[in-house]
Amino acid sequence: MLESCRNAQERWGGVHLLIDRWLQERHELINAFDQLRVENSDDARKALVRFCELLLDYVSAGHFEIYEQLIGEAEAFGDERGIELARQIYPRIQVITEVALAFNDRCDQGDCLNSPGLEGELQRLGQLLQERFELEDCLIEVLHNAHQQQPVATA
Repeated sequence: MLESCRNAQERWGGVHLLIDRWLQERHELINAFDQLRVENSDDARKALVRFCELLLDYVSAGHFEIYEQLIGEAEAFGDERGIELARQIYPRIQVITEVALAFNDRCDQGDCLNSPGLEGELQRLGQLLQERFELEDCLIEVLHNAHQQQPVATA
């Protein structure tokens, strides 16, 4: 039993660090979003390019690192409730990701600064990111924090 607990710590201790790094990236993304100004200047263009870089990094880390690790952890702990919750939440996160990627594709060079409706688009993106952060926090709570003191399920 102690060996399985030790193995769990070795296996999932890194998940905690990964999540911490990801949440730091979220903080940087929020700061970059707050610095955006919808006006045509070199500073505005640089701020928009930086925001797009952080946005792409953040959503990519979620899909290609964090979610996979969280699901793997839930499976290792035999957490069917958590896995089901992830199945319910993930499609909404995917929709938000598609909106974020489309924004990035259009604005990653800062060329969309003169686009009509950019301010409204940024406002909508901000609302969707806030929703995504809440969904992600729910996943972290259910799929990671709930397992921190539990032994790994054995088959």
